[in-house]
Amino acid sequence: MATEQVPPLADEMPTVQPEPARVRSDESGVHAGDKGYQQPEVDVAALRTLLDGRYAEVRDLVRANLAEHAQVLVDEEEMSTADFRERVKDVVVMMAGTGQTGMGFPEEYGGGGDIGASIAAFETLAMGDLSVLVKVGVQFGLFGGAILQLGTKTHHDAHLADLVSGRTMGCFAMTESGHGSNVQALGTVATYDTATEEFVITTPDDASRKDYIGNAAAHAELAAVFAQLEVDGERHGVHAFVVPIRSGGQVVDGVRIEDCGPKMGLNGVDNGRIWFDGVRVPRTALLNQFAEVTPEGRYLSPIENPNKRFFTMLGTLVQGRVCVGGAGINAAKVALTIATRYAVRRRQFEATSPDEEQVLLDYGMHQRRLLPLVARTYALHFAQEVVAGQLHDVFSGPGPNEEGDDEHARRMLESRAAATKALGTWHATHAIQECREACGGAGYISENRFTALKADTDVFTTFEGDNHVLLQLVAKGLLTDYAGEFEDMDQLGMARFVAGLAVETVVERTSVHKLVQSVRDLLPGGDRWDQEAGLLDPNYQLAMLRFREEHMIGGVARRLKRGIDQGSNPGAVFSRVQDHVIAAARAHAERLVLEAFVAKAAELPDGDLKVAVNLLCDLHALSTIEADRAWFMEHGRLSSARSKAISREVGSLCRKIRPLAVDLVDAFGVPEEVLRSPELLTWTDTGPA
Repeated sequence: MATEQVPPLADEMPTVQPEPARVRSDESGVHAGDKGYQQPEVDVAALRTLLDGRYAEVRDLVRANLAEHAQVLVDEEEMSTADFRERVKDVVVMMAGTGQTGMGFPEEYGGGGDIGASIAAFETLAMGDLSVLVKVGVQFGLFGGAILQLGTKTHHDAHLADLVSGRTMGCFAMTESGHGSNVQALGTVATYDTATEEFVITTPDDASRKDYIGNAAAHAELAAVFAQLEVDGERHGVHAFVVPIRSGGQVVDGVRIEDCGPKMGLNGVDNGRIWFDGVRVPRTALLNQFAEVTPEGRYLSPIENPNKRFFTMLGTLVQGRVCVGGAGINAAKVALTIATRYAVRRRQFEATSPDEEQVLLDYGMHQRRLLPLVARTYALHFAQEVVAGQLHDVFSGPGPNEEGDDEHARRMLESRAAATKALGTWHATHAIQECREACGGAGYISENRFTALKADTDVFTTFEGDNHVLLQLVAKGLLTDYAGEFEDMDQLGMARFVAGLAVETVVERTSVHKLVQSVRDLLPGGDRWDQEAGLLDPNYQLAMLRFREEHMIGGVARRLKRGIDQGSNPGAVFSRVQDHVIAAARAHAERLVLEAFVAKAAELPDGDLKVAVNLLCDLHALSTIEADRAWFMEHGRLSSARSKAISREVGSLCRKIRPLAVDLVDAFGVPEEVLRSPELLTWTDTGPA
């Protein structure tokens, strides 16, 4: 590896010539640079066991169900929209009968009592038809989750057993045409009528109609409706109500439903719009986990602060966000499995031999296109494993309250879920497109799955929270460390809060684990950490991402504080730095992903499996740094020579991973029946088999 000089830190530490690249400091001899490197052999079954984790049996159950119902992938292409919606509903109900869709519900209602298992099942379901996945998410995750998390025993007894079995279909009526992600500003109103002890649900205008509601256009009988609760002319914020919208298959009086029509994808899901015209429901229709209205019209809540109450209520629904992120990652696995296996079969051009054409994956550019995406998929898988485990732990414990560590843990979970969801779904969009292109014209044929994968996953970046909005939530937590005023802060409040602190205080209060000085202390070089560290040292890789995160957070704080101190409007100040805010949150998310990958690799015993996982971890880490090398060079963390060395190392890692590529994607465990793509996967030297 070439030597080079690295620009100093801000405190002008001296530059030194770096030593040659070292092996990973925690696993000497496991893998290093080219010298002494031995190609590992991948045990696909062992690697799949590692990926499947504690819920391997759950994932295998879902794989078996996917294989059994693989015909639904063909039905999506051949059936009318109306018929395919019915087909998807039937598949969902049949899968409910196996227990895979109800694993997160209490056992007394026919569930499995294991939230972690329910997330694993949902993620794996994303390997099949995604209309089925989203229908499951709406029925059991959103509608069922609202009943379970926001309701009390009365609601559980009335609804859970029927919805878990699929006997009652429901929908989650939150989003409105004119309010989008601003849930606190919803226009639908639920007014309490003391004389009849009923709530009257009303849509005041078209901007307040419920929109894009899955299950609404054809199948839902009940809706979890989010509306502004009003008692005696006083508003108490958004609450949820169970509202019948159909009876015997017919829309009930006072409810109007309109089909959203053909969509970019997911046409097996019946999205609709809903209006309510004075629909009356009993007082007990209020999902009253966090608030109650007495018969005589007194509003009661154990959480006095209305903003805290709102965020606590929405926080209980974070499972949907976690599941969508995991689904995106698993959809990417399907695309990468197809594209990688095609790339070792399909030949093109006599590049290295006059006698035969070369397989696609032997081309360096093809390796560069696919293998970093495989590595990133592994990284995101392990990051998703962390957030899913946190969700299981938080929601398997006591419920939310106003005091104590539980509330802070939930805020941390919401932030991590938002970060992982954003990165996971953006990755799916990018990976699926790259894999489609890597399969040439064959990738454009519907039978080869990319048509549906592209169309059906594209919405993942904007549902369960638009990714840019989610990253603003992440940044809010980073800049305030979930201060006591957290729930009261909108964007302007966050700007004012930060402006009231010294910049050093902002950095110290963030959730970043290491300050710049302690980052340096991670490595034996001390102040010379980034000159002496080998590129394959995980401490170096983590330090680079931590430095970027800390620097960006400090920069956002300085810009907010400077603008407000100069008397500028806080809203205008925030708008000017919004791109910086998003960048800081994304840097934070990237750091969390790499930490999860490094930690998983460190847990493995020495051997070929660890070597293979470390190759992927190194490729992911260096690809991440390489992708933002302009920033690192601008901020003194990379010289041009070291930047080039990173690019050379990425190429070297791709060549080492090339012989392992098929084993690495086969370990994802995508059932052969749902891969389809016969022309791609059975290609021989003479063409399709």
